[in-house]
Amino acid sequence: MSLRYQNSTMLGKLAVVVLAMFGFGYALVPIYNAICQMTGVNILALAEMAVPGEKAQLSANTQVDTSRTITVEFDANSRGPWQFKPAQSSLQVHPGEMMTVMYEFQNTQNRRMAAQAIPSYAPQQAAAHFNKLECFCFNQYTLEAGEKKSWPVVFVIDPKLSKDVRTITLSYTFFEVGGKVPPAPVATLVSKVAGS
Repeated sequence: MSLRYQNSTMLGKLAVVVLAMFGFGYALVPIYNAICQMTGVNILALAEMAVPGEKAQLSANTQVDTSRTITVEFDANSRGPWQFKPAQSSLQVHPGEMMTVMYEFQNTQNRRMAAQAIPSYAPQQAAAHFNKLECFCFNQYTLEAGEKKSWPVVFVIDPKLSKDVRTITLSYTFFEVGGKVPPAPVATLVSKVAGS
């Protein structure tokens, strides 16, 4: 056999392999969709099968334990002449459910102040399972005289919390940081002395 004939034969075989690979790659998506629909693996394909005009049912959040309800009580303590309170005194919460409660604060003094809140929990074992996603207690705040603010606390109670805990009290103590805060500085013009 000549070298030219061998090269032609090899080129033909390689062309067949390339065409077979292209065909397989092209057919892979429909094959994948068919397998996923048969096995129920692809949840997105289930939404596509919904009858037009009917609302597709979304799967529920399985992390929420709807078989349990925990009462979360909110408490506010202030160490100083200001007003600090939760917008509501309690909430009924399912473990795993994300909830938001607002706290209201007003600086009733005639001066600026810097303050911060520290949380505490009862019973103490609830602290490890009370997950705050957003909380004003993470930062210090400066409030002007008479200024009023509302801050959210976004939280989730871990479903691993002991089943005998039916009530949790979240208590904040709001206190002034570093004593009295001086008034804001007033800008003054300083004239430049000649020759300096």
